[in-house]
Amino acid sequence: MILAATTDEGLAQMSDLLVYSSMAVYTLAFFAHIAEWVFGSRSKVGRTAAALTQQAPAAVTVQVKQAGGTAVLDRPKVVTRSASGARDVPDGPGAAGGTVKGDLYGRIAVSLTVLAFVIEAAGVVSRALSVQRAPWGNMYEFSTTFSTVAVGAYLGFLLAKKNVRWIGLPLVTTVLLDLGMAVTWLKTPSDQLVPALDSYWLWIHVSTAIFCGAVFYLGAVATLLYLFRDSYENKLATGGNPSSFARSVMERLPSAASLDKFSYRVNAAVFPLWTFTIIAGAIWAGDAWGRYWGWDAKEVWSFITWVGYAAYLHARATAGWKGRKAAYIALIAFACFLFNYYGVNIFVSSKHSYAGV
Repeated sequence: MILAATTDEGLAQMSDLLVYSSMAVYTLAFFAHIAEWVFGSRSKVGRTAAALTQQAPAAVTVQVKQAGGTAVLDRPKVVTRSASGARDVPDGPGAAGGTVKGDLYGRIAVSLTVLAFVIEAAGVVSRALSVQRAPWGNMYEFSTTFSTVAVGAYLGFLLAKKNVRWIGLPLVTTVLLDLGMAVTWLKTPSDQLVPALDSYWLWIHVSTAIFCGAVFYLGAVATLLYLFRDSYENKLATGGNPSSFARSVMERLPSAASLDKFSYRVNAAVFPLWTFTIIAGAIWAGDAWGRYWGWDAKEVWSFITWVGYAAYLHARATAGWKGRKAAYIALIAFACFLFNYYGVNIFVSSKHSYAGV
């Protein structure tokens, strides 16, 4: 018994050390991402070359033989529009600006992010082994797991060859803030679950909630950047003259249409899983408290979040609400998710108040 307790304590200390170590590596990744953006903006020749590579490729001709003659047809240009009134604007070259030096720092940043992800994931696993349960019984454990899954989702997109390296800087910045709050204000000792949480539904309900939140976060970042990029493109279209800093940043991001499309796809893809999360929570509540729905604060705000994203998806299908109006709804829905996590757990008294702080 004493040996087991000592082992668990050692694993808990190892978990804390790994979390702090991941923060150190994330900090290095943060500076590498900053360097990617800075050095990617310095080479005018590199930016010009990158802009040339973004131009439409030469038209591909199709030869069709007709009655002894040959008709040459140009392949029609296909333009995909994500929102009403979207402009046909090519994507930017990315944070590296198409420069060799910027790309080098970008690759270093991604490598450091992968290393930090592995270290943080090991910390989460160590925490689970120390308490011998799912490692999300309080806000500290939820926060460390959430940031791990968010980074994992981002790396998954990169592994799938998606052009999402522009998420790297805001993601790493947010992860550092999340872990900073976790180790400063939310840190609680390893402990066993309260009776209501001691169920296999913890693995099902909370794990899906964490995954949904992580993907919703990526969608929120894309939505926020879409609003900035759309304003930038509007300014250019109306003859405006943005500042050199705005040009340096905005010209390297994907077009507003691409950002809008990305945010819509990730939000739409994870919305059914968020629906399942609420249903699983209701089933768990029935097992734990003898009722499926009791208008508890956490239940209410989970449903409000669901309504927010449902309204966003509906707005995307409505011609007059595409674009910026739908983007505002998506950000409001994500704000509801954040309040459901921080606000309800810390400031509201409910059956789901497991902050541990």
